[in-house]
Amino acid sequence: MGKRQKTVNHYLGSPNAPQALTALENKIDTVVNSQRWVGSKNEQTPNPNDANSTQLKVNRQLWNQQRLNNYRFTFSRSCFCVPKATQPVVITVRNGQVASIKAVNNNEPVDAELFQQYNSIPKLFGIIDDAIAKKASGLNVKYDPQFGYPTQINIDYNQQIADEELYLTISNLEPLR
Repeated sequence: MGKRQKTVNHYLGSPNAPQALTALENKIDTVVNSQRWVGSKNEQTPNPNDANSTQLKVNRQLWNQQRLNNYRFTFSRSCFCVPKATQPVVITVRNGQVASIKAVNNNEPVDAELFQQYNSIPKLFGIIDDAIAKKASGLNVKYDPQFGYPTQINIDYNQQIADEELYLTISNLEPLR
């Protein structure tokens, strides 16, 4: 063991150690105690579902603070499903209940069953909740900064399965009196 090493060992943990050595020792302790080195069994990879859960919670609270029971929004879905289910529609909600669902292109009522899962903002939050709970392979959500409702929900439940992806677009939200 060299002279310098003996000096370092002598000072380790000592209150008489030079400041630079104490600072170095503290930095080493911080790195070792964090257990986040490359190759460490304790190295933690950030979980995208944690970020999605946090975003969902914050935006759901923002939506609930609006206390909107009467509103209208445009909804469209892209999926491997029947064509009538992918047409853009305007959904009107009154007193928290669906009042109407009409096609954007002709203002005619559509088959409400095709949109039952998506016919209110709380149900759309539920879709996001479900994707998080099922640990979807891919989940990308954009939220309206003013009202907190989701404006884009892209879900790939399983990367190994083709044609089960779901893409939802929510736009033109209008509070009603």
